[in-house]
Amino acid sequence: MLTIYAIPVSLYCAKLRILLRHKSLEWEELSPPGGYGSDEYKKIVPSGNLPALIDKDLLLADSEAIAEYLNEKYPEPAMLPDDLTGRAKIRERARFHDTRLEPALRQLFSLIPKAARDDARLRAGGEVLSRHLKTLARLLETAPLSRDALWLGDIGFAISVEWIAALEQAIGLPVNWPDAIRTYREDLRRHAAVDAELSEYLPRLLGYLAKATE
Repeated sequence: MLTIYAIPVSLYCAKLRILLRHKSLEWEELSPPGGYGSDEYKKIVPSGNLPALIDKDLLLADSEAIAEYLNEKYPEPAMLPDDLTGRAKIRERARFHDTRLEPALRQLFSLIPKAARDDARLRAGGEVLSRHLKTLARLLETAPLSRDALWLGDIGFAISVEWIAALEQAIGLPVNWPDAIRTYREDLRRHAAVDAELSEYLPRLLGYLAKATE
């Protein structure tokens, strides 16, 4: 059985759990000893990053590295296309999530508490996210791979779009959703692994936001 270190509302931990569910893998989930980034946890995982995977003698941190490793070790169902070009486009999609959209989303976390709310920063953050969603729509158009398959490049977006939608309601985040992204969100939710993760993750996320915005 695999062991992972994770925390409940982490986007990247949810991303890993979707992959584990999709591959029908069994895992034990542990909280990081001493908390995220603690010295105690860094004695186990030197980088202090979450999630982290323990597979027998292997210790691996970083959700993308873990995803690539598990997809190679457990090739069915495949989460990368068979052809070179398709694999490159899916990796491009994954990198866009981890280096563009998710960091822009994370910038807004400091605005969640009501006392820290700043309308100008909120508008600016919404504009940045809107631009990234527009770019994502174009990336999807240039890589028209089957939506019946769940690709490695999809699993981060399956969680981040739910964060964006939740922040719209919780803090009034102004964001423009291209029609293609609304459809993409619906398509992602049709995958059993995504649906199963969201059934547990969304109540935690909405509960966290309700408490944080009091």
